Amino acid sequence: MPVRLVDERLTTVGAHRALRQSGVKGRNQRRVVDQVAAVLILQGALDTERNTGQPPGEVVAYPPTPPAD
Repeated sequence: MPVRLVDERLTTVGAHRALRQSGVKGRNQRRVVDQVAAVLILQGALDTERNTGQPPGEVVAYPPTPPAD
């Protein structure tokens, strides 16, 4: 199964922003921010594939190839 890496930088910032705009306050944000960030990553990947017709991200070897001695 191919493994693809997608850029997930700033998704936590986006998640906090979305939660704040939804009226979710401090402590409650901390409980769900990673879940919201995961949704943003997945939605971004799905949108990229729909818009480009190509799977998102960079294919990486899995399991990783061990370094040569």
